[in-house]
Amino acid sequence: MNRLQNIVDFCIRHQTILGYSIVSLLTAACEPIFSSVVFKCPCNSGNMLYGSSFLLVPAFILFLLGFMVNARTWRLLTGKCSPEKHHQCSPWGTCARFCQVLVPMTAKALVAPLTWIVVALLGANFYECAASGSSLMEWYFCKDNGTECRKLLLKMPCDVELSAKLSSEQLSLHAQSQLIGWFLIASIMTVALISTCVSRCCSPVSYLQLRFWKIYSKKEQELFQKKAEEHATKLAERNTNCFFEATDPAPFHTPSNEDWQKISILYTFNSQEQFYSMIHKYVSTNRGNSAKFKEEGQDLTVLAFVDEAQASVSGL
Repeated sequence: MNRLQNIVDFCIRHQTILGYSIVSLLTAACEPIFSSVVFKCPCNSGNMLYGSSFLLVPAFILFLLGFMVNARTWRLLTGKCSPEKHHQCSPWGTCARFCQVLVPMTAKALVAPLTWIVVALLGANFYECAASGSSLMEWYFCKDNGTECRKLLLKMPCDVELSAKLSSEQLSLHAQSQLIGWFLIASIMTVALISTCVSRCCSPVSYLQLRFWKIYSKKEQELFQKKAEEHATKLAERNTNCFFEATDPAPFHTPSNEDWQKISILYTFNSQEQFYSMIHKYVSTNRGNSAKFKEEGQDLTVLAFVDEAQASVSGL
């Protein structure tokens, strides 16, 4: 029982990493299925388009899905361009803030598509098909050997013996694809390490405070979800009872539209105050009515690492 509890605790502590690992594994498992069952290189002048489509289009679809399933995308966009707040879409400062927030979101959305591309390159089928139809590979393999070599090059993905013959003195398409795949893996890991080191070095809070912040954000979202369900249930019960029983509704307090807008603002970290979320800031500044809250609400600076820390534990 203790061992099971330890496993559960480990999964909870590392749920973000485990989540992206599962996504990467599922993506990697799907690529061989596409490569062996669906993909079939035409071995003609359409090689470039066909191979590139299988290499890049699924990655692009996964990239879009990464944004669609990220709830922070909708938190960032919902209501921002409504007629009542149309002016908030135009200022350059707001656009710059959105761009800063989008950087870590984009990095998360890139996990699945990059996994697809890397696995596809290591498998080499898609690249072989696409590269065999490119003019660059024609020059690399054929040079001055005429159109006959070009025709043979187009048939390389469908003929193993022909591929070995044309690649006897040059690096084969299969080898090229795998080298590019390993170079891409090394580049991704290097960029990830550097960006993580930079974000942590620029963090205005210490390591332990950042851990506390993550715990607080997770608990706040859990309690918010629970309280919102209870509040919505009571309001729904009151309204339906009044409808069917034809009675006047009893007084029932619910947050105003202004209050919802205040807690939905993208959180801006201020080293002078120890606020860990917009709700924390809202309740600590007289329900957001203080001049301090209004001034800081107009601040256009956002720290990307704060967004990343909250996004890893935020359910909204």
